[in-house]
Amino acid sequence: MYAQTVYEGNLPAVMRAFAISLGVATIGVMLGVFVPPSLFLPLAIIEIGMLIFAFFLRRKKAISYLFLYTFTFISGLTMFPIINYYMMSIGPQIVLMALGTTTIVFAGIAIYASTTKRDFTFLGGLLGAALLALIVIAIFNLFWPMSSTAMLAYSFIGVLVFSGYVLFDFNRMKKYGVTAQEVPTMALNLYLDFINLFINILRIMGILKDRN
Repeated sequence: MYAQTVYEGNLPAVMRAFAISLGVATIGVMLGVFVPPSLFLPLAIIEIGMLIFAFFLRRKKAISYLFLYTFTFISGLTMFPIINYYMMSIGPQIVLMALGTTTIVFAGIAIYASTTKRDFTFLGGLLGAALLALIVIAIFNLFWPMSSTAMLAYSFIGVLVFSGYVLFDFNRMKKYGVTAQEVPTMALNLYLDFINLFINILRIMGILKDRN
């Protein structure tokens, strides 16, 4: 009962911070056009470093709102080349369709996870292993690029994994609650779920578009 009360009390704050994070990232994407190409790699390294820092920091204490919004802004900047590539190659309509599909999938899973009586927190270990596998494959892909068919399969698995994370994160908040100090951390988790889900859906649509 206490966890449910804490969850309901702080869920609006989590969703508000999540929405602001998406807004900040959108500003970053829009400003990405002014970033010299040579700076995208350093920005990506900073983004990865902040993500690793957040992973270890959350074991001791929650991250701050300043950290959250700084990270999401940098994330938006580094997403510009990806968004711009797909805008140019498959058109803005498909990109918007991918964004709309992501929003529908995210919202649907979030509603189910927040209302079901089933406990999905057992998925944490499985999802962690799957995410690690995706990261390893992505690193190998930098040196030995996958075929379009393999990348399509990889992206579908990515959609399943990050859909699973949406289910896991909302279900975990419902079961264990969210303290005020944990709000930025949970908002960051949801942001990462949404963005990675979007990128994988966008990649799928881009591959299918190229095949037509």
